[in-house]
Amino acid sequence: MCAETTDTTEKLDYKSTLNLPKTEFPMRAGLPKREPAWLQRWEEIGVYDRLREKEGRESFVLHDGPPYANGNLHIGHALNKTIKDMIVRSHQMMGFDSRYVPGWDCHGLPIEWKIEEQYRQKGRNKDEVPINEFRAECRQFADHWVGVQREEFKRLGVTGNWDKPYLTMDFHAERVIAEEFMKFLMNGTLYQGSKPVMWSPVEQTALAEAEVEYHDKESFTIWVKFKAMINETTPPVEGDVGQLQALSDLDGAYVVIWTTTPWTMPSNKAVVYGSDISYGLYEITGRPEECWARIGDRYLLADSMAADVLGRARLDETMYRRLRDVTAEELSHLRLRHPLASAEGSNGEWDDIRDFRAAEFVTDTEGTGFVHCAPSHGMEEYELYRDLGMLQQVITYNVTDEGMFREDLPFFGGTYILNRKGKEGDANTAVINKLAEVGGLLARGKIKHSYPHSWRSKAPVIYRNTPQWFAAIDKPVGDGQDMHGTTIRERALTEIDNVNWTPKSGRNRLHSMMQARPDWVLSRQRAWGVPLTCFTKKGTPPTDDDFLLRNEEVNARIVEAFEAEGADAWYEEGAKERFLGNVVNPNDYDQVMDILDVWFDSGSTHAFTLRDRADGTEDGIADVYMEGTDQHRGWFHSSLLQSVGTTGRAPYRNVVTHGFTLDAKGMKMSKSIGNTIVPEKIVQQYGADILRLWVAQTDYTADQRIGDEILKGVADSYRRLRNTMRYMLGSLNDFTEADRMDPGQMPELERWVLHRLAELDADVRARYARFDFQGVWQAVFTFATLDLSAFYFDIRKDALYCDGDTVARRSARSVLDLLFHRLTTWLAPILVFTMEEVWLERFPKAGSSVHLQDFPETPEAWLAPDLAEKWSDVRAVRRVVTAALEVQRTEKVIGASLEAAPVVYVADDALRAALAGLPFEDLCITSQIAVSGDAAPEGAFALPEVPGVAVVFAKAQGEKCARCWKILPDVGAHSVPGVCARCDTAIG
Repeated sequence: MCAETTDTTEKLDYKSTLNLPKTEFPMRAGLPKREPAWLQRWEEIGVYDRLREKEGRESFVLHDGPPYANGNLHIGHALNKTIKDMIVRSHQMMGFDSRYVPGWDCHGLPIEWKIEEQYRQKGRNKDEVPINEFRAECRQFADHWVGVQREEFKRLGVTGNWDKPYLTMDFHAERVIAEEFMKFLMNGTLYQGSKPVMWSPVEQTALAEAEVEYHDKESFTIWVKFKAMINETTPPVEGDVGQLQALSDLDGAYVVIWTTTPWTMPSNKAVVYGSDISYGLYEITGRPEECWARIGDRYLLADSMAADVLGRARLDETMYRRLRDVTAEELSHLRLRHPLASAEGSNGEWDDIRDFRAAEFVTDTEGTGFVHCAPSHGMEEYELYRDLGMLQQVITYNVTDEGMFREDLPFFGGTYILNRKGKEGDANTAVINKLAEVGGLLARGKIKHSYPHSWRSKAPVIYRNTPQWFAAIDKPVGDGQDMHGTTIRERALTEIDNVNWTPKSGRNRLHSMMQARPDWVLSRQRAWGVPLTCFTKKGTPPTDDDFLLRNEEVNARIVEAFEAEGADAWYEEGAKERFLGNVVNPNDYDQVMDILDVWFDSGSTHAFTLRDRADGTEDGIADVYMEGTDQHRGWFHSSLLQSVGTTGRAPYRNVVTHGFTLDAKGMKMSKSIGNTIVPEKIVQQYGADILRLWVAQTDYTADQRIGDEILKGVADSYRRLRNTMRYMLGSLNDFTEADRMDPGQMPELERWVLHRLAELDADVRARYARFDFQGVWQAVFTFATLDLSAFYFDIRKDALYCDGDTVARRSARSVLDLLFHRLTTWLAPILVFTMEEVWLERFPKAGSSVHLQDFPETPEAWLAPDLAEKWSDVRAVRRVVTAALEVQRTEKVIGASLEAAPVVYVADDALRAALAGLPFEDLCITSQIAVSGDAAPEGAFALPEVPGVAVVFAKAQGEKCARCWKILPDVGAHSVPGVCARCDTAIG
């Protein structure tokens, strides 16, 4: 190219001769508006189904823990489903046939409660509605919310078999749930028992531990006096008059108990003490005016608690004295009277002598050192008297389903522990007042403590003895198989150690729960669910072998009906005769009408999803279960119990758990506080990819925080990555296979990039394999921003823009192509929409999608550890140079690094030789550079972390090339005016 010159030479414009990036990829993402179009495109081209057509792949299945179908999604749902989606997509791209069947939990109290609320608003009585009509309304309600939630999940970019999800209310699912229940019936672990269970008076049903949450509650607290008497039928030591006399001072003394549930006092049957606790006998010597203690009263108390207890009674240390030690042996020869014994109008209800014995669960760190026992309302007491064979003597039935004392209970009949709204009833006050009236109280007060509440109604619950159906977890399972143990507990504890837990603490949590858990309460006293499909023989005690009908023909009739009609068949008129007729006499049996705990429903999902579906697994075991950490006592727990009870093994190989989502201040989200964040609003403001990136950036194994400032930070990281991808797209605009360079012919800089790619490929795959998405993102993002944008791209920008058809430019573009295929696929499981946009910008043909790709195989030959070590040293020297130039730029000595020609003093001979073989001026983006082995002059710039390297600044000599802007001595000496030799060749 030549140009005429005149005295008024025009400045020549060489921009058109540069290889500037060309791309339509926008700087601004516009995700909220553009994401729905990609969703529609994936549906149109059938991405999920096309992936299933890939043959010869090893199966990988994540089994979905079913969300509940009763409302819009919250941020916890978004976190949960996004993590699942990243697991599914990443394993697909690592070469698996990675399948995901979304599921929903459709039965249970929350839905039933909603329909009841609608009835109450209309003045309609649920009990007057035919049960299957009511159940139909519950089904319709659940179906509506399944549809709503499905679209909300899809909007988050979650892939899966959305057209054929699993629902626990599908007829086949209801059939299998009943079938799985009947396996417990047939293997002998099912029994009916009457024991204390957590009971919701508001919802009038038993609750499992997983259905309970703990909140602070203010409760009444009382210190109650039980009068002691010497048990004359068992004297201490026969003939030992001295010991008999020593016990005389205990006769008429009071054993004091403390309780935060005064309403349980009418059901008291015993008091227990600790055999290794130090007890004393205390006498009252003085009293204030308002005090229930009387001078001369003697009290038996644990020494460690005596001062506190007597202080509660308004007695200071001058008003009582300790008479002597009292041994456990002496206590064993006492008997007690209930404080309401012989009270006028009690009709003898509490006149029986109360049992008094030692128990292991008694402590002297709280209360009085004695524990009041109402085995109908406390599990420890129940188990104590069960093991003693004394349940018949101590079980009461004083509290009704509504949380009311039975009408005929003296003094308290008809009073409520909790009212229908879950608020404090009048029972506690009635009990306290009566105890005070008869002189049974030593002190009273209130306490704020953590107390169980129903997670649905948010109302407090009570422990209440009521007949329920249980699966015995310590009884040998009669299935004829010794699968890691003969009991459900043994099998479960063994299987826990055959599972991989992420994080590892999940194993310990579930293991400790399984070690300590009681029998599984299977029954609920509600209507919307799968019934306990069993029959009991009339007039037969539950302990008899023939109490439960165990008949395969009857079972077969039930499952056949459920498959065709669903569980509604159980409630149809004449159902008992239909199922029992011609097998046994229907009149001899009662049909059980309780429904199954919904945790049994969800615990059985592995059977009708993994085992029965074509897109399930061959062995019925999932590769992954992934839910929140609360599911150690929920779905992980019930699934394990159900599966080991019926198959002897766990239904999962990996269990992954995430923490809870908190607001930006670390507070739990609550509608009442007003700090909830709805996924839909994040998607509308930022786009689903920003929400997904927030998930990837967090350590999901712990609790996570989210808020506006946090999301703005996420969006900033996204923009930086987007710019990296945009740069690559622009530089690869017209790249073809003809431009590709063989790695062996590439410069060292490109081979270093390939080495990093090979390292990163192994790291990314390993992290995806162990579900470490935060690690994947950090590794890839750090590589993209530091190794690429701030280093490699910065250096190679000159060759890409200004070179002609050189080795350097062709190598750089070849590396950019290799980078493109890896970065887009590595990040596709996280940024599903953005990586699709990036992919389609290069490959826009019909049916194309990044989500149809696998992670490219990366040749091991790219690994070059020696080269990487060398370039680590080179980058360190470069860091000193760039820092030195930044000082000059800050002081406005230069405007750009191309104006510099620094001298670099390198003490190490090997490092200096390495730099001599490289275009070090290009690496430092200077026009010229000199490397010297001389001693650095005083005042030379240095960095303490890079010893043996110093820099002396100098300005570049020559003219500025009008095309590449380097300052070189040869500018203007070529055929093309105003350019350097390299640019002259490129233009020519």
